[in-house]
Amino acid sequence: MRSSFRIGASQWQEFQLHEKDTGSADVQVALLTRRIEHLTEHLKTNRKDHSSRRGLLKMVAQRRSLLDYLSKTEGDRYKKLIDKLNLRK
Repeated sequence: MRSSFRIGASQWQEFQLHEKDTGSADVQVALLTRRIEHLTEHLKTNRKDHSSRRGLLKMVAQRRSLLDYLSKTEGDRYKKLIDKLNLRK
């Protein structure tokens, strides 16, 4: 059964670089972070859901590669994003 989890526009608007920005690395990382948080909660109650766990690992890897890209190209945006999302580094 599929969850009805949706990410509202208000959650990613603060990460936009301009008004119509929907695909920048900042926005993608923010969206992936919300999906990862939601899926982590799902896996706490459904421990045997291995296909969702695989999807979670793919999302984490995608977010990591986007963060690596940002850290190499735009260090200041990277640091702001990490602080806003409360990620480790």
